[in-house]
Amino acid sequence: MSSHDRAAPAVAPAPSPEEAAAIVAALERFMRASAPAPGANTAEEQDPWRVAAILEGISREHLPDAGDPWINT
Repeated sequence: MSSHDRAAPAVAPAPSPEEAAAIVAALERFMRASAPAPGANTAEEQDPWRVAAILEGISREHLPDAGDPWINT
């Protein structure tokens, strides 16, 4: 049996209360820093060109029976 066949268990010790508090504080700081600004645009307030671009990007996959993507009749 080679040394590659045996897997050593990887056990990490539980964090101390101070380490756990530091992790939670870092996560909260990250969530505040990366959260959208208060009063961010809702669907009603978005630029109609942007909404159309998003919808077009979602439906850009070619469907065999969809017809021309520019003329939806």
